[in-house]
This record gives sequence, C-alpha cells and structure tokens, in this order.
Amino acid sequence: MARYTIAVVVGSIRKDSFNKKLARALEKLFPADFSFTHVRIDDLPPYNQDDDGNPAPQVVRLKGEIKAAQGLLFVTPEYNRSIPGVLKNAIDHASRPYGQSAWDGKPAGVIGASVGAIGTALSQQHLRNILAYLNVPTLGQPEAFIHNKEGLYEADGSLSEGSRKFLQGWVDAYVAWVKKHA
Repeated sequence: MARYTIAVVVGSIRKDSFNKKLARALEKLFPADFSFTHVRIDDLPPYNQDDDGNPAPQVVRLKGEIKAAQGLLFVTPEYNRSIPGVLKNAIDHASRPYGQSAWDGKPAGVIGASVGAIGTALSQQHLRNILAYLNVPTLGQPEAFIHNKEGLYEADGSLSEGSRKFLQGWVDAYVAWVKKHA
C-alpha cells in the first residue's frame, strides 16, 4: 500500500490557534495510509534574498520537510482579509532561490477557520493565487470556509457530528486529489 506524508502548514502561531485545533481534528478523518508532519514556521527569520546562498538551519529544515512530503495541507486563519505574515514568510523561504522551490508540483488543500461568518474565504483565495504561481496544484472543490463557533467541536475537542460529516467530504476529496497528483 502506498504511504502519503502530508506537510501540514498552519498559518497561525498562536498557542490556542483555532487552525491548529482544526488541523489536528482533520487528521482523524484521513485513511490509515496518510501521516502528517507539522511544519514549524514560528522560528523562521524574515525572508531576505541576501540569505539565499546561505539559508538558516530553520529554512533548510522547512524545505526538507516540504520536499519529503507527498502533499501539502494549508490550514490558515484570515488576517486583514489575507494570509498571515508568518505564512507568507514561510512560503517565500521555501520557494527560493528562484528555480529551487520546495513547493513545486506538490498537491495541496487549503482550509481554515475563523470567528467570522465567511470563515477564511478571502485568505484562502489569496493563498490559492500564490500557490498557482508556485506550481502547486490546489484542490478547488469542495471549498471549506469554517466558521469557528459553538457546535463545531464536542467537549473533548473532536469534531461534532455535523461538522465531521461535512469535513469528511472535504477530506475525501483532498485524499483523491493527493493520490491523483502525488
């Protein structure tokens, strides 16, 4: 049986991040042949093209984890109608120097949770634009803009029945996407 390692990139570095919680809950919906590496982005220096020839160890680690994965899962909040700066910084680091992008060709899924009623619709769209330029085939449908509100999770942190049913459909489509493009 083929094994698929997914690099999970959470766009929030907040200790009690809604999106970290969502990422962990989603993992439980995947088939057994999928495993997950949570890519750390909170320790990356600000991207500076002057450092392309001698990247920091954290950047080397980031690129290695992405290259080792068969797929990407971006779980991101929305800050000021776009993606968080720490996520953009990580994307820039792993895409440089030009011609040596770790992202190239990796199938991706984009999802996110927010307290806003439209979830993370605008940040997801901005992220999709960036990923298109980086040659990252990104699952287009179904879209999932998660409104982080009461009833999303059970008391133990697992997804509620209604949430689980909806998100299982998204996960199933993502799994098929990865298997098609990995």
